[in-house]
Amino acid sequence: MRERLFSIISKYGLKANSDLGQNFLIVPDIIERNVERAELDEKDVVLEVGPGLGVLTDALSRSAGKVYAIEKDRRLVEILRREYDWPNVEIIEGDALRVEFPEFNKIVSNLPYQISSPITFRFLRYEFEKAVLIYQLEFAQRMVAKPGDRNYSRLSLMVQAKAYAELVERIGRGAFWPRPKVDSAVVVLEPKPRGERIELDENLVRALFQHRRSTVLAALRKSHHMLGLDREGFKRVRKSLSDMPHAEKRVFQLTPVEVKDIEEFLVAEGILD
Repeated sequence: MRERLFSIISKYGLKANSDLGQNFLIVPDIIERNVERAELDEKDVVLEVGPGLGVLTDALSRSAGKVYAIEKDRRLVEILRREYDWPNVEIIEGDALRVEFPEFNKIVSNLPYQISSPITFRFLRYEFEKAVLIYQLEFAQRMVAKPGDRNYSRLSLMVQAKAYAELVERIGRGAFWPRPKVDSAVVVLEPKPRGERIELDENLVRALFQHRRSTVLAALRKSHHMLGLDREGFKRVRKSLSDMPHAEKRVFQLTPVEVKDIEEFLVAEGILD
């Protein structure tokens, strides 16, 4: 596999496009482990974002019934179509943040790091069974951080409101070509059952996590403009905020359920729509 990858690179005189975050995974063992983690069979339809030179796509094609691979770089789309003859793979040329997704039930991808946050939130708007995803290590650590952890952030909260996230493997820089400046990690995402998912007001979450080490009350005071309140408007509601649940808790300690408590209180008080 590694030999074929570098053969293709040499054949087409390829240089990775750093603007598109191209770092191609070249270690077969990692690819095979990720395919195994996805627990694929012929009934599965897999979505892959950023197939690159097709090494992961090739492994997925041997295990899944169907693979949709979304690639933005036209050069790579042409190479994939020339170099491989997959009967069950469809290459979709386009931006994964904008193209219409086909129906799928699993996701396996080595994601372009620049789109890690928006593509993850886009995934979470869809129904799927499992996702096996490679991220920059720091991003992965924030995804799985628990309330009170040093890395706990808006990302942690929003992901964990809707899914179970587990960091299952750390990947060194030498596993990619060209070699990135940071380590990477594999995260397995599994959406929570519908009844356990929590929909949160994104403006409220942003307002809180702008000041993650402040108390909830202090954070909302500092970010009142993000809730549509001017200074005078905040003064008018400040007294009622003293009765707000978790008002004296630090923002980085809040669970998704507690943020929902705060949201429901603010809606009841007419502070949030």
